[in-house]
Amino acid sequence: MIKKLVLTGGALALLSSVTLGVPMFSYARCGVNWLRSSASEAMPLEWELKRARQMIADLKPEIEVNAKRIAREKVEVARLERQLGDTDQRLARTQSDIERLSEDLRGENEYYTYGGRTYTSTQVKNDLTNRFKRFKTRRATADKLEQMLVARQASLRAAHERMEAMLSAKRQLEVEVENLQARVGALRVAQTSSQLNLDDSQLARTRELLDEIATRIDVEEETMSVDVEYFGEIDLEEPSDENLLDEISSYFEGGHENGSLVAIQID
Repeated sequence: MIKKLVLTGGALALLSSVTLGVPMFSYARCGVNWLRSSASEAMPLEWELKRARQMIADLKPEIEVNAKRIAREKVEVARLERQLGDTDQRLARTQSDIERLSEDLRGENEYYTYGGRTYTSTQVKNDLTNRFKRFKTRRATADKLEQMLVARQASLRAAHERMEAMLSAKRQLEVEVENLQARVGALRVAQTSSQLNLDDSQLARTRELLDEIATRIDVEEETMSVDVEYFGEIDLEEPSDENLLDEISSYFEGGHENGSLVAIQID
């Protein structure tokens, strides 16, 4: 069943790329990259900083492993130095013995005495030959040891430099994380200050109540005015023409006439 699904999917992808000219694999890669980018952008900055701190903390085991490797290499280099030193000492003694036997053989004596024992010239020559062979072999070994020592010393120095660089980079990362943490803190404070919503609902409700009270007072006052105007007592006295004439005379005698004779006809 799974095999059929795989074959069917492959066939559809091939058909799409052939008929539509659109490679589905590029869409798939684009979708995966988009999902990764979206997921990364959706994570809060505080969480990403914690993740960065964790990644820096995860460097510690790796640094410890490298430190052990450097320590082991230092031990090996020290051992190689001692071995080379011993070899050089043995070579120096062997060279001294070879030079002594060579000098003795130049005397062309038939017998030679060493350490209380007597040897023939042939025995001394054979011993000298064997000593010289061993010396050359040991000299070659010493040369190889010296090459190894030089190479391992250079490798150890390079390892020390890489370790120092790694520790320096780790310290730099820690400083940068602290700086980013401070920047995020300042950003959050600024966002909180700009988005700070004060609760003024009680003030608004009090303002609304006062407006409502004022409206009710206005309505009451207007109602009283209407009552007086339309619902007051009826004036039973008839208007008098004499009162009107007295009012007109009083008006004009008070200096309000315009200098011309005003004739008022009263019907």
